[in-house]
Amino acid sequence: MDPLKEWLYEAKSAVVFTGAGMSTESGLPDFRSQSGLWQGKDPMQLASTQAMRNHREAFIDFYRKRIEGLLACEPHAGHECLAALEQAGKVKGIITQNVDGFHHRAGSKKVAQLHGTLETVHCTRCEQVYPSARYLQQDGTICSCTGFLRPSVVLFGEALPAMALEQAQEWSDQADLFVVLGSSLTVSPANWFPQRAKEGGARLVIVNQEPTPLDAWADLVISDKRIGAVLTEVCQQI
Repeated sequence: MDPLKEWLYEAKSAVVFTGAGMSTESGLPDFRSQSGLWQGKDPMQLASTQAMRNHREAFIDFYRKRIEGLLACEPHAGHECLAALEQAGKVKGIITQNVDGFHHRAGSKKVAQLHGTLETVHCTRCEQVYPSARYLQQDGTICSCTGFLRPSVVLFGEALPAMALEQAQEWSDQADLFVVLGSSLTVSPANWFPQRAKEGGARLVIVNQEPTPLDAWADLVISDKRIGAVLTEVCQQI
């Protein structure tokens, strides 16, 4: 822990990367664990462009349940610490795989959402945007223009948002400290960014309860503490 505090204090361009482990501490399920959202399910039948077109009832039911779960949870202390570190000028930006919007809700402003957001839904016809709670209402999947409302997340079969990717690449190239929080780093392009930062000379810190493929590259690996506890301790010292 002491090296992380020291490096974060010294950093001129610290970048944070968050994965599902950041959200599970708020009570949200992950995707790939034994109790994850994909356990016993085919993602292509629930969360793909094909599902949206051809299995719409299952698609809607899946995302209604996800939105219900999201609205029942709150950002945890770790999210609030990252927002405080950004406000103090110690974190340049957050790159996230998560779609829960907790970073924004906790007060972070500079967030690149690689997989979109479940905070909103939008119309596939006129592109009007609504809060995701609308999806839970009767006829909540129908826009005022009668078009279909879909969650503003990246579905299987869609490209990642170009602006978020460009921002993530820019921050990674500029980073002198890159901190991974709660990501297995097994999915591309998510695992590109820490490698990119490390190759550019940044220190790499990985906080994750399970081993990752990049642990051997890291300058520091923390696997015996929860993310919220790690960040709370860091914030108390900076």
